[in-house]
Amino acid sequence: MKESMKNGLIRGVVAALASLALLGCLMWMEGNLNPANQSQQSTAAVSESAVPAVAQAEPISADADAAGGFLPGTYTGTANGFGGPVEVAVTIGENGGVADAVITGQGETPDVGGAAIPELRNQLLTAQSADIDGVSGASFTSGAVKEAAAAALALAAGEEVETGPKAEGDNLFIPGTYSASSKGFGGDVEVTVTVSENAIEDIQITGDHETENIGSFAVSMLGERIMDAQSPNVDALSGATVTSSAIFRALQQALTQAGADLTRFPAPEKADANAPKSEESLECDICIIGAGGAGMTAAIHATQAGKNVILLEMMPYVGGNTTKATGGMNAAETHYQAEQGIEDSVEVFIEDTMEGGHQLNDRDLVTVMAENSAEAIDWLDSIGAPLPKVSFSGGATNKRIHAPEDGSGVGAYLVTHFLQKVEELGINVMYDTRATELITDDGAVTGVKAESSTVSYTINAKAVIIATGGFGNNQDMIVQYRPDLKGTVSTSAPGAMGDGIVMAQAVGADLVDIDQIQLHPTVEQGTSMLITESVRGDGAILVNQEGKRFTNELLTRDKVSAAELEQTGGYAYIIFDQRLRDGLKAIEKYVSTGITVQADTIEGLAEQIGCDPATLAETLESWNQAVAAQKDEAFGRDTGMENDLSVAPYYAIKIAPGIHHTMGGVKINTEAQVIDTDGNPIPGLFAAGEVTGGVHGGNRIGGNAVADIVVFGTVASESAVAWCDR
Repeated sequence: MKESMKNGLIRGVVAALASLALLGCLMWMEGNLNPANQSQQSTAAVSESAVPAVAQAEPISADADAAGGFLPGTYTGTANGFGGPVEVAVTIGENGGVADAVITGQGETPDVGGAAIPELRNQLLTAQSADIDGVSGASFTSGAVKEAAAAALALAAGEEVETGPKAEGDNLFIPGTYSASSKGFGGDVEVTVTVSENAIEDIQITGDHETENIGSFAVSMLGERIMDAQSPNVDALSGATVTSSAIFRALQQALTQAGADLTRFPAPEKADANAPKSEESLECDICIIGAGGAGMTAAIHATQAGKNVILLEMMPYVGGNTTKATGGMNAAETHYQAEQGIEDSVEVFIEDTMEGGHQLNDRDLVTVMAENSAEAIDWLDSIGAPLPKVSFSGGATNKRIHAPEDGSGVGAYLVTHFLQKVEELGINVMYDTRATELITDDGAVTGVKAESSTVSYTINAKAVIIATGGFGNNQDMIVQYRPDLKGTVSTSAPGAMGDGIVMAQAVGADLVDIDQIQLHPTVEQGTSMLITESVRGDGAILVNQEGKRFTNELLTRDKVSAAELEQTGGYAYIIFDQRLRDGLKAIEKYVSTGITVQADTIEGLAEQIGCDPATLAETLESWNQAVAAQKDEAFGRDTGMENDLSVAPYYAIKIAPGIHHTMGGVKINTEAQVIDTDGNPIPGLFAAGEVTGGVHGGNRIGGNAVADIVVFGTVASESAVAWCDR
C-alpha cells in the first residue's frame, strides 16, 4: 500500500472515530447559546424547518492540498441534521488534501443551521479532517456535518464503510426492539424503540440525570411527539435543546440499527404563520397568565376557593423562572426555625430586605411578604412540599432560607409539587398558548386574548392575574433599560420575555424600578447554569485567578458580583470540599454536567484551575483557621462558617456574574392590584411574581424570589376571588 494511502486510511479512521465521539458533546450546554442572542437562538431551535440551505463551493487555492493523505476524487457522506439529511461532499486534490467541501442541508433553519453551513465548510477546509469545533447555537447541524464529513473522509481514505442491515423492499424497518444512548445535559439519555415493518410501535426514553422540569419534560414529552409523527424528525422542546438533541441522536442510532434509511423521513412541517386561525371563545372566573410558581400558586388557591380557572402558558410545560431557582425560600418565625432553635423575626426580615434592596423597595410590599412568609411555609407543608432545611443566604442576618431536606434545588422541587396539585385539582392549563392582549370594558379588565399555533382565543373572565415573570431572556428589553448589560449571560427561562409587562402597560399600568436588573455572582458562563447560593451558605469560598479570596462571599449579590468583576478576567472560582458536596444534592448536577474540576489535594486543584498551588493552599489554610476561630479577619464574614473546607476531594467551578432577576416591573399595591399611571387600581387586574416591581428594590436577596411568588401568588388569588364575589 502506498504510504499516502496508508496515512489516509489511518487519518480517515481517526477522523471518523473522533467525529462520532464528539457528536455526543454539543458546543454549548443546555439552554445556553450565544449569550448575546440567547432568546433568539432558543426560539430558532424550536422552529428549525425544511428550508434549503446550501453552501456553494468556491474554488480555493491548491495550497489546501498540503496536508495530503486521502485518495483524489469526490466523496459523499450523509447524516441526519435538525430537519432532515445533511450531505457533505468532499473533494480531495491531487496531493491528497481536502481541496473543497460542499454541504447541503435541505431542512436546516436559515438563521441557525443554514447560517452555520459556510462556517462549517471553512472549518473542514482548515482542519483538513472531520475534527472541527462546530458552530455555537447550531448543534444539530454541526453534529450532522461532522458525522457526514467523517463518513466521506473514511471513503476517501480507502476504508470500506459498514452500512449495517437495511430493511427489505419498501419496508421502513426490520421488526424488533432496538436501543441506543447519547450524552444529554447531565448524563446519558437512552432511547429504546420497538418497530414493525412500517411503524414505530413504542418508544421509551430514559434520562435520569437531565434537569428536572426542563430536560425531564423533554424526556417525557418527545416520545409522544415522535409516536404521533412516526418520524425522528420532530421539533425540539424549547428550552431543552441539549436533552432534545441527545434524544434525537439516540433515536436515529436505534432506527439505523433497525435498518431504516433516515433520509426517507420527511423534515418537520413548518407551520404557515400566515395561515388563518380558527376562533374560539372561552369563559372562566379567573384567567391567570403564566404557569410559573406565582401563577400555579394563584391557580391552586383560586380553585380551592371554588373558582373556575384557566391557566395560560406560552411554553409547552409549566415552571417558568421558578424552575431556575436553586437556593430556597426566605421566611421568618417559621415552625422549622423554632424546631431548630433559630432565632429570627419578621422585623429583621423586613430590614434585611430593605437594606439589601438599597431602600428602594416598597416597604409596604416587603412587610406583606415577610408577615405572610411563615404561613406560606405552612401552606407548602399542606400540599406536600415541605422546606425543612434552614440555612444562611447572602444579605440575611439569620438563618432564614428554607430548602428541601436533601438540599436539592428549590425551584424544580416546588414546580413538581405545584404541578401535581394543579393536575389533582383538574385546573385547565392551556400550554403553547401565548396571551397577546388584555380585554377591557369601561376601564376594567374583563378577559384575555391569546393564541396557539392554530387558534385565536377570546377568554372572557371576571378577573385576570398576570404572572408572566420578568424579562431576563429578552435582550431587546434588557438593552432598552440597561444598555450596559448588552450581551450578558442570562439564567432566565426561555419564556421570560416581558410579555406581561407590555400587556399591562397597554391598559395603563405604571412601572416601577424597571431598570433594576440583578446580576447573580455565581453563574457558569458556558452553560448559564446558576450555582446555588446554598453552596456559599454551606461554607464555600470564592477565589480569584491568583488563588486568593477577595470578598465576603455572603454579601448581597450586587456587591459580590461587583467584586468579581474587579478581579483578573472578571471571573472567580467557587471552592468547596467533599463534605459540602455530600450535604447538598444540588451539587450533583454540577458534577454530572462536567462544569466542576476536582483533585485529591488543594495543590492539585490549583493546578486544575491554573493558579499558584502554594497561594491556594495558604488561602484554604487561612479560611479553615477563620472557621475554627469563628472570625474572618480578612473580610468580616460571619455566616456560613459551620464547617471548614478540609475533606478531600476538593472542587472548583469557574463562575462570573450573569443576569438572574429583573426586580422592576408592573406596579402593584398590597392587595396585588395593578396600579395605573394615575395611581389608581385597574379594576379586575392583579399581578404577582417577577412581573411586578417594588418588592426587591435595587437588589434581590437570595431566597426572596420564592417568598415573593408564594406570598403574592396567594394574595393575588385572594384579591381576584374577592373581586369575583363583590
